[in-house]
Amino acid sequence: MTSLDHPTLGAVRSAEAKLFPIVETTEGKVRGLRSGRISVFKGLRYGADTSGANRFLPPQPVEPWAGVRDALDYGNIAPQIPGDRRHAYADLILNDVQPGGMGEDCLVLNLWTPDPSPGARKPVIVRFHGGGFYGGSSNNPGGDGEMLARFGDCVVVTVNHRLSALGYLYLGDDGPLADSGAAGMQDLVASLRWVARNVEAFGGDPSRVLIVGQSGGGAKVSHLLAMPGAKGLFSSAGVMSGSRLTAMTREQGAKAADLLLRQLGLRADQIKELRAVPFATLLAAQAEVEAEDRARGEAPRSFAPLIGDAIPHHPFTPGAPTESLDIPLVISTALDERTYRETRFDMAWDEVSKNLDHRVGADADMLLSAYRDDDPNATAFIINARINSDTTFRLGADTMLERRLAAGGAPTWSYLWASPSPAFGGRYGAVHGIDVAYSMHDIRFPLAGPTADNLRLADEIASAWVALAATGSPANPKTPAWPAYDLTARNTLVFGQPTQAQSDPRRFFREYWSKAAAARRP
Repeated sequence: MTSLDHPTLGAVRSAEAKLFPIVETTEGKVRGLRSGRISVFKGLRYGADTSGANRFLPPQPVEPWAGVRDALDYGNIAPQIPGDRRHAYADLILNDVQPGGMGEDCLVLNLWTPDPSPGARKPVIVRFHGGGFYGGSSNNPGGDGEMLARFGDCVVVTVNHRLSALGYLYLGDDGPLADSGAAGMQDLVASLRWVARNVEAFGGDPSRVLIVGQSGGGAKVSHLLAMPGAKGLFSSAGVMSGSRLTAMTREQGAKAADLLLRQLGLRADQIKELRAVPFATLLAAQAEVEAEDRARGEAPRSFAPLIGDAIPHHPFTPGAPTESLDIPLVISTALDERTYRETRFDMAWDEVSKNLDHRVGADADMLLSAYRDDDPNATAFIINARINSDTTFRLGADTMLERRLAAGGAPTWSYLWASPSPAFGGRYGAVHGIDVAYSMHDIRFPLAGPTADNLRLADEIASAWVALAATGSPANPKTPAWPAYDLTARNTLVFGQPTQAQSDPRRFFREYWSKAAAARRP
């Protein structure tokens, strides 16, 4: 008897098929790994290598293959400058942990599914990573979709794509690179087209696709809501702490490109030479541009999506995009977003007062008293960051909500994450990114932590996202009643102890900063 005839081999083959499921995509067969009743497929290609002749072009199709390709490990992350561990917040979000290697062959996605069979028809959640348009990846531990796929009985997809100059460098108005300033966003559209073609084979329902992202991921969703090429590729959306109202203009893109090209000693028309520049050299040139900006006391220039054919207008300026008025949408912020940028943990009250005086003049004392009365236990550091949060993240989200409601269409919901992180004794408050782990139903991370109350919060918000993907509404048995937003009641779900819907929470601060912003507009 040969080993091939051994009586147990059939059982082994059957076990192998369950442990290493094979799915046939439109491009070829892929092999994943099943653990804890969830099958995961990592590093799935949705676009061709973007190096060499493909650099700066729209995403190109993947060449079909014969046989079976392993999808057992992460693919490349986009070239970027790594996270800096000298900043404690970067450690809390594990910003330095980006497995998969760095390279331009980065048009890959990861997928978790409870049932990799075509008839399962599970709701699909596609998550775009944070890090602005310059950093991060979906390979970060915070992007792991296993817990959410299991908890929500849904398919979870996370996406890598081009960043910074490789994704958003303006190279003129003519020829095949006329829309190079939107290449990174075109990557995301290509990833959604891959989902439309293939997710059913992995047990997903292509007619029930939620796109969601936090911070830079929310900014990406903001743009997708305004992109004609993305229309019809998703059925609901979520913008978490990333309300993006405008794209970069071509004039802004030209200035940023000119500075970068000068560092490289190249002109915009030297495309062959530009494509031959190693990505490490390109990153170094970007770093030099940023260093020069800082030396001049200016904010570092960044590369971000440009208006053009792919992004024909600003996403939410002057109003909400018509392309997505039929899409149910959730818009959110965290109470203390800006603590992630601050390091003056021992800030004194007189410093907060001086900052306010510089900002609002005669109103400074009144406004500081209002903030302190609103939260008597908050530190000066927290209040200073909360003011900065109200005038940046919250103002953007409020503006997006108002413009969306003014345009009509599908329902829109708002939430405010008010439950603080326990990290470093709670010094960061309800910091930027706090709601990511809970949304993924994965509370092992430093900003959260495995407590009974955190599990409750994870149950509530993860259930809302799954329900939005499945039904077009976040309503579900685990989340408190959550009315849609309107411009009268302004109902907002406040995640905290307890979680509850509130009518226009923190109304005074919303109205004050909204009026101040309106007064500054030309």
